Amino acid sequence: MDKFHLCPKFESAFELLGKRWTGLIIRTLLSGQKRFSDIAEAIPNMSARMLTERFKELESEGIVVRKVYPEIPVRIEYELTEKGRELEPVMNEIQKWAEKWN
Repeated sequence: MDKFHLCPKFESAFELLGKRWTGLIIRTLLSGQKRFSDIAEAIPNMSARMLTERFKELESEGIVVRKVYPEIPVRIEYELTEKGRELEPVMNEIQKWAEKWN
């Protein structure tokens, strides 16, 4: 049987966005920049190690930016880039679908 192939760009996007916790991180950041602890609190079942890993992936994909403020103590916040903010309609549609079917 032939394997069905999707558009490589779609496959790549879905592979990233389909990873566990990624959608919740993006959804949390849609309301504005947050500190690591704010996101960890919003998604309590996710380990700090996993959050760090997902942030690194999202940063490397240009979806999240890490901002370091040279204060004492140092303040670090995470924010969606324009690319990340453009996921808002997608996230809203997933939310509608989930509310209807779950």
